[in-house]
Amino acid sequence: MREVRVRFAPSPTGPLHIGGVRTALYNYLFARKHGGKFILRIEDTDQGRFVPGAEQYIIESLTWSGITFDEGVHIGGPYEPYRQSDRKEMYHQYALQLLQNGTAYYAFDTPEELDVIRKQHESRKETFQYGPQTRMSLKNSLTLSENEVKELLDSGVHYVIRVKIPEAETITVKDLIRGVVTVDSSLLDDKVLYKSDGMPTYHLANVVDDYLMKISHVIRGEEWLPSAPIHVLLYRYFGWEKEMPEFAHLPLLLKPDGNGKLSKRDGDRLGFPVFPLRWTDPKSGEVSSGYRESGYLPEAFVNMLAFLGWNPGTEQELFNTEQLIEHFSIERVSKSGAKFDVEKAHWFNHQYLSKKTPAELATFLIPILEEKNIEVCPEYVEEVCALVRERAVLIPDLFTQSHFFFVEPEAYDEKVVSKIWKPETPALLTEYIPVLENIEPFTKENIEVATKEFVQNKGIGMGQLMNPLRLTVVGTNAGPGMMDMMAVIGKEFIIPRVKKGIEIIGA
Repeated sequence: MREVRVRFAPSPTGPLHIGGVRTALYNYLFARKHGGKFILRIEDTDQGRFVPGAEQYIIESLTWSGITFDEGVHIGGPYEPYRQSDRKEMYHQYALQLLQNGTAYYAFDTPEELDVIRKQHESRKETFQYGPQTRMSLKNSLTLSENEVKELLDSGVHYVIRVKIPEAETITVKDLIRGVVTVDSSLLDDKVLYKSDGMPTYHLANVVDDYLMKISHVIRGEEWLPSAPIHVLLYRYFGWEKEMPEFAHLPLLLKPDGNGKLSKRDGDRLGFPVFPLRWTDPKSGEVSSGYRESGYLPEAFVNMLAFLGWNPGTEQELFNTEQLIEHFSIERVSKSGAKFDVEKAHWFNHQYLSKKTPAELATFLIPILEEKNIEVCPEYVEEVCALVRERAVLIPDLFTQSHFFFVEPEAYDEKVVSKIWKPETPALLTEYIPVLENIEPFTKENIEVATKEFVQNKGIGMGQLMNPLRLTVVGTNAGPGMMDMMAVIGKEFIIPRVKKGIEIIGA
């Protein structure tokens, strides 16, 4: 059986979209499931779109997501270099091979000349395509003599090498997700494979590298499906058909309303990240939010992504990495696009966050406290986390749901005040303060016993005391159980807060 070797081959043209992370994830799961190798290759042949810092961003994003590689641009391997710009010298020989066997040709048409021809077609309401129907009327090595071609090449004029698409042929692509896909060659154009500046295009470099790196399966996004027939032809033209990888084209990630592909521009505009990490555009300085900085756990992020286009065929939704590897299969990847659901993303993160131990949650909350110059011991933070973890969806929620454990309220919610603060409330709370002072030790159980006795003796409902008490301690009507909260905050901090609340609200 052929060794499974798959690759993730992004272009460093900007931040990595979560659709790209999903592609990397599916490749990773497939490789691990079949005991194969996973390679990171950087496809930077389009130097005009290169963005400084993008390659490192890609590596950092995948590392944060827990997606590891066996070979790659950052770790090396037996088929290095893994960056296409470092491999560019080798591509010329393969372009020459296609020229020699008649499956490619030189084209000398300038962009300006092609633009004139394109406009002429548009005036006739036709679409221009450089291919089987038009190439014999254009300036290329199929229409020029050998001497003319040689003279042009010797003079150093701009040229490209184009693949020669066959006329009137049905090209078949076998796809592991979509089945057999057939394309009429008349719909294809003679793609540029190589340019006179010495750089190959995606089509040539992609096929050559996949062949040389012994890639067994190409698992990539649906947007590359139109390129697959070109690549199938190139494998045939090179005589590599037996080594051609199997193809699987993943469904698109769609906007939450299902209306079109989720794009890089949709993220912050729609109120959620579309990048794994925060990205600052090196040219404009524009900052785009990331899942890591927004407070998502990497394991929740990966679990959420796995379900955008794949399902295990069961009701189970929470999978750790080992379980994903065990259950993943290309056969269960959907053909149709997957709608991004921000509420579901929140749900996944809440599930993982709530299962963390208080000590683990404290490691997230302590840096937030340090940023706010709040100094407390780790044990206290752990106690707080134990009380609020069920209320937190994202990591920053650990503080928003617990800030009153660390800082006394500076103001009191006016709506809550008007609803629960009665004329008799100040006297009731003032009478309750000695009860708190006499509780020893100040535990939840002792607080409950003393408070119930006080309420019974006063002949009032528990809410008449607890609601205004919470208001003085928290500043509003939020927070975990009042007895739990008082026991953690401590008598020495609770009583001054109650007195302050009576003074300010009751005034």
